[in-house]
Amino acid sequence: MSELKRVALKEIFKGGLIDCDATVKGWVRSVRKSKKFSFITISDGSCQDNLQIIADETISNYEEVSTMLTGTCVAIRGKLVSSGGRQAVEMQGMEVEVLGSSDSTYPIQKKGATLEFLRDIAHLRPRTNLFGAVFRIRHALSMAVHEFFNDRGYFYLHSPIITAQDGEGAGEMFKVSTFNPNDIPRDDKGEIDYTKDYFGKQTGLTVTGQLEGECYAMGLGSVYTFGPTFRAENSNTTRHLSEFWMIEPEIAFADLEEVADVARDFVKYLIGYALDNCKDELEFLTKWNKDNSGLIDTLEHVRSSDFIKITYTEAIEILNASGQKFEFPTEWGAELQTEHEKYLTDVHYKLPVIVTDYPSTCKAFYMKQNEDGKTVRAMDVLVPGVGEIIGGSQREESYDKICARMDDLGMEKEDYWWYLDLRKYGSAPHGGFGLGFERMLMYVTGMSNVRDVIPFPRTPNNAEF
Repeated sequence: MSELKRVALKEIFKGGLIDCDATVKGWVRSVRKSKKFSFITISDGSCQDNLQIIADETISNYEEVSTMLTGTCVAIRGKLVSSGGRQAVEMQGMEVEVLGSSDSTYPIQKKGATLEFLRDIAHLRPRTNLFGAVFRIRHALSMAVHEFFNDRGYFYLHSPIITAQDGEGAGEMFKVSTFNPNDIPRDDKGEIDYTKDYFGKQTGLTVTGQLEGECYAMGLGSVYTFGPTFRAENSNTTRHLSEFWMIEPEIAFADLEEVADVARDFVKYLIGYALDNCKDELEFLTKWNKDNSGLIDTLEHVRSSDFIKITYTEAIEILNASGQKFEFPTEWGAELQTEHEKYLTDVHYKLPVIVTDYPSTCKAFYMKQNEDGKTVRAMDVLVPGVGEIIGGSQREESYDKICARMDDLGMEKEDYWWYLDLRKYGSAPHGGFGLGFERMLMYVTGMSNVRDVIPFPRTPNNAEF
């Protein structure tokens, strides 16, 4: 094939490349053959649009070209010309080279495939229009995360993946060990002797980067983590993964109001970034699923809305006065469930809501205690359609108070000696929050299953690929 630099389809559809020769490379979506010419449609993954190439019988390998099957990888040189069709440009093919052939067993054909089937072939699903859209949005929002925090002076922290602390106190960690499972050493009490393990103590995959983030916030001011976290929770729901990505900023010298304002601005920024940079993908997603017909309007609504701030106590009062029958109880002290959160956002306020000052019994040990002795300086950001999307708090900076709280919960303070040192040496008010990246992606894309917004989902009984 003549040497011409490959042009990505997204550059072609930006416009300006008319009546010029170019080389495109991608995967065949379809071939419609006639005696004199064929229409070839290819995608290269760079954008939502496919390119149509008209190849006529004068091409030297026309018979091979006209019988190519879906999935074939090709390089095509031709002339880009104006088109009278849906797209403004098409190509008149001059040379076609098959880079990688495909056969009739290729599992992604023109007929529709279920999401369940595509999860089984997660290595091929990025070649579909649907998953191309989803994962280009995932890329865009990943970039948006870094831009948001970098522009505001935060430092990106790579928190450890292997840790000896369960930061959430949930006890649902994947264990990390080099022990031979058939020959695990035990002490004189018959318990596993972790002093003989690789790290000399029991370790696991991290459930949060928050505690380490607090350490660096106490030296750098404002930091954020963005990395994989793990939960060994045996949950097979559409909202849970065993491996997922978390964004966790930690902000020194901040109280709960400041943390809540950053969380609000962050949600608006991510949504706005998607609306401004992924228009074609979002429009495709609204057409792909009729249930997504209001997706863009919902996102625009959240971007442009004020966020209502109420306390947990006020939320309970609203729920109890609603006359609504809920599945889960709404007495003071009960955790807010998704049905409660969606009532607040979708019915009562019809706006995003930030709920603050939860009962201490609902929240983790590290949250700052209020003077009432019953509540802590916690907050959740709730958005229309899904409920909670961010959880955070002001952290307890008092050494005595956090020690007393850990004693109440029966926690081993020795395991958190370094975390407690932050309260002994130059303690400062600080706070932060966590956003599950896949939860945000579900919200922005309208996808209903979290397994469809992460490249290779890890769930109970599933570690394929």
